[in-house]
Amino acid sequence: MRFQLLGLLSIADGEHAAVLQPSKPTSLLAALLIHSGAAVSTEYLVRAVWDTEPPATARAALQSCVLRLRRIFAKYGIANDAIEAVPGGYRMRMDHETLDLVRFRALVRSADSVGDAETESYVLREALALWHGPVLANVSSHMLHRDEAPRLTEERLRALERLCDIELARGRCREVLSEVWDAARRHPERERFSEQLIEALYRTGRQTEALAEIRAVKERLKEEFGIDPGAPLQRLELAILRGEELGIPPARTVPAIGARATSKAALPSGGTGAPGATSPDAPLPVPAAAAVQRPAPPAQAPASPPAPSGHTAPPSVPSATSPTATVAPVPCFTGRTAQLAAMRRALTADGPGTGPVVISGAPGIGKTALALQAAHLAQEAFPGGCFTLGMTRPDGSPLDTAEARAQLPTNGAGRRLLILDDAVSAEQIRPLLPSPGEGVAVVTSRRGLAGLIATHGGVVHRLDTLAPEESHQLLIATLGPERVAEEPEAARELARICGHFPLSLRIAAARLLTRPGLGIGDCSSWLAADLPARLSLADEPLMSVPLVFEAALLRLSPELREAFLLLATERRVAGTADPATPQDVPDVSHVPGVSDVVDVSDEVLERLADAGFVEEGPPKPYRIHELLKIYARQLGTTPSTVRLGTAATPG
Repeated sequence: MRFQLLGLLSIADGEHAAVLQPSKPTSLLAALLIHSGAAVSTEYLVRAVWDTEPPATARAALQSCVLRLRRIFAKYGIANDAIEAVPGGYRMRMDHETLDLVRFRALVRSADSVGDAETESYVLREALALWHGPVLANVSSHMLHRDEAPRLTEERLRALERLCDIELARGRCREVLSEVWDAARRHPERERFSEQLIEALYRTGRQTEALAEIRAVKERLKEEFGIDPGAPLQRLELAILRGEELGIPPARTVPAIGARATSKAALPSGGTGAPGATSPDAPLPVPAAAAVQRPAPPAQAPASPPAPSGHTAPPSVPSATSPTATVAPVPCFTGRTAQLAAMRRALTADGPGTGPVVISGAPGIGKTALALQAAHLAQEAFPGGCFTLGMTRPDGSPLDTAEARAQLPTNGAGRRLLILDDAVSAEQIRPLLPSPGEGVAVVTSRRGLAGLIATHGGVVHRLDTLAPEESHQLLIATLGPERVAEEPEAARELARICGHFPLSLRIAAARLLTRPGLGIGDCSSWLAADLPARLSLADEPLMSVPLVFEAALLRLSPELREAFLLLATERRVAGTADPATPQDVPDVSHVPGVSDVVDVSDEVLERLADAGFVEEGPPKPYRIHELLKIYARQLGTTPSTVRLGTAATPG
C-alpha cells in the first residue's frame, strides 16, 4: 500500500486506488503526510482539522479522529502503528515507496546530480508524472489549502519550469511547445512560462505569434497589476524585434524544496524525527536513459552578461497577503550593500525573535525593492515562508487594522517573514507584528516610525538616493553594458538628471529599452527639458514620478503640505539646479515676507523629515532632494496656487 498526496488524496494498491472522501480524518491524514517523518504538534493538527472553530475538548476530539483514521487504515490492511503517538503530537514515517510526495522530491533532487541534460529531463518527467490533479482536491481543511497547497504546487511548477528550460536548451523547441503553451495558459501569473512560450514560438519560425504573445502578456500585467514585464521578457522582446538569433538559454537551477518538511525549524512541533526514520531527503538512484545523440545547437549570438542583483524599482506588492515558498531576487538590484548586509544579519540572528526592521525614505527611493531583496537573501532562515501585505489600498488610503488582520496567515510550520509594505503609522503596524518565536516583520514606510522602534525595538534603515556609481551600474544592468559603453558620459548625465532615484532610473531605462534607436544623450536632453513631468511612461500611467510624488503629498496634512511647498520653492536659481545634489532648506525666518505667510517651526520640519519630504535635520541642515524641489516649483510659486488632483496610486 502507498499513499498518493499529489492530487486527490488516496490509498493505492498496485494499479487500484481508493480516493478518500472529504472528512476530518482525511484532513488529519493530509496534515501528517505533508510533514512526513516529522513530529507534528497537536495544536497544528487541531487547526488543520477544525480550522478556526476547534471543539471545546480539542485534544480528546483529535484522539477520536486518530482512532477513526486507524479504522480506515485497517480496511486497507495498513498497520495500526502507521500513526505514531509522540510527545506533543503524532507522526507518520513515509519513504519514496510509500508516499508519492517523498518520491517526487527525491527524484527532483536526483536530477541535480546527473551529468547530462537528457537524463535530467528524463528524471524530471518521471517526477512530474506523479502529479494527478490539483493537490488536496478532496481535503476540506481551509488551513491546509491556504498554507500548504500553494507550497506544494510551487514545487511542481518549479520542476516544470526547469524541465522546459532544459528542453529549450537542448533545442527541442517544437517538442516542448505544447507543454509551455499549456503552462503559460494555466499559470499566467508566472512570467517564466510566458517567456518560454515566446522563445519556443520565435525559435520555430513563428515570430508574429511570439510578438502577439508578448503584447498579450504586457496588456494583462498592465490591466491586472499595473506593472511592466520583467527584464528577461523585455530583453527577449527586443531581440525578437531586432531579428536576432537567440542563443541557447541556460537551464535554470531549481533546488529541491523537500528539506523544509524535515528541517528542525520547519517542524510544526519544533521537534525532529526519531533516529532511524527514513529520510525523504535521500536522492533516488538516477534511472538510466537511452543514449541519444544531442542535436547540434543553433548559432549563438554573443551572450550578454547576467544583470547584477539589484533594483530598477520596487516590484508590485499585492494588497492581499501572498505566501511564497521562495522569494525571487529583485531584477537588476544594485547598490544598498551595507543595508542588505545589516538586514541579513538582523533577519538571520539567533534567538526566539527580533524587533521589526523598518525601511524608510522618500517616495520612489526603493524601499520595497530593498525589503524583497533582503527577504530573498535571508529566506532560508524562514521555513514558514514569506508573506507580503500592502498596508494601503489602491486609492492610497491606509488599510485599517481589522482589515489587515483578516489577511494575515495563521502561523504555520516554522518561523516566517512578514513584509508590511507602505505603512502609514506605528499604530497601524503594532497589532500585526509576529510574536517572539513566530518570525520577524520588515516594514517599509515613508515615515521613520520612531514610535514603533521605541516600543518594540528593532532597527531603521533610512534610504537616500543611490550613489552616482550605483546609478551607473543600474543603467548597465538594465540597458546592457554595450549600450552604456557607447555613451558612458551621457549615461552618467542621465543618472544625474534622474536625481539618482531608482524609480526615475527605471522609467528612463524603460523608455530607452523600447526605443533601441534613441541615444542616451538624446534621452537625457529630452527629459531635462521638462522634469519631472517626462519621467513617466505613456503606456503605463502608474509608472510616473509626478503621480508618485502627488500621492505622497496628498497624504500630508494641509499645514505640512503648504510648509513643504513653501520651502521647496525658495532659492530658485535658474540653470544651476542639480537633481543629484539635495539643496539645504533656507532659513525662512530671514526671508522677507515668508515668515508672515507661514511659521515653519522645528516641529513642522521634523514632521516633514519623518514623512520623507526633507532629509537629515539637527544637528545637520535640513535638505530637500532637487527632484522634489523641481516638482514643487511646477505646482506653483506659492502654496495658494497649488491645485492637486486625486492621485490613485501610493508612492
